[in-house]
Parts: sequence; structure tokens; C-alpha cells
Amino acid sequence: QVQLVESGGGLVQAGGSLRFSCAASGSIFSINDMGWYRQAPGKQRELVATITRGGSTNYADSVKGRFTISRDNAKKTVTLQMNSLKPEDTAVYYCNADIANWGKVYWGQGTQVTVSS
Repeated sequence: QVQLVESGGGLVQAGGSLRFSCAASGSIFSINDMGWYRQAPGKQRELVATITRGGSTNYADSVKGRFTISRDNAKKTVTLQMNSLKPEDTAVYYCNADIANWGKVYWGQGTQVTVSS
């Protein structure tokens, strides 16, 4: 079995910063892409950022230049640094990981981010 456990998040004022981490554990030999998604109230879940095993990144246009995704393959973690936060960044944030030896994508439990204006 595989578990993804997120840490971080919370309440911050507009213009502030937050940092998330997500740790994968369990029977894992290798992880392909890892990423962060978010879901705001009344909206569909959307991609925030992804990172390949080799470190190539992809960002949603709405977060480019403000958010940075990184990973540590040895520790099986993925981190999202969020700067210059805006009220529209308010959402539940989920990490995911494509676990190569299981051939499926696993999700974290989600963590709330609230940005006040």
C-alpha cells in the first residue's frame, strides 16, 4: 500500500507565503511524476504544478512566477513553495504521485489554504 501525507497550509494574508510538503510512504520502488492540484469551492480540481522524476516542471498559468515545485527522490517528497498569494488561491490543495511499481496515481488527503484580502 501507498500513502501520501501532506503537511503545511493554513491561513495567510494576501501577499504572504506558504510552503507545503507531501511525503510518500509504503511499498514504493520508484515514483514518476509528482504534482499539486487544488479545488476551490464550487469548482473542479485543477492542476497547479507537476514535476517529473528528472526535475522538469510544469505550472498552471495562474501560478507561474509565484509558486515553485520541487522534489527529493531519495526522501520521496514533493514540496510546493507559494509566494505572493492571492485570495483566488484559496482552495484545498492535494498532492499526487504516479507510483511506477503500482502503475497508478495516489492522492494525499488535501490541505486547506485560505488567503484573506
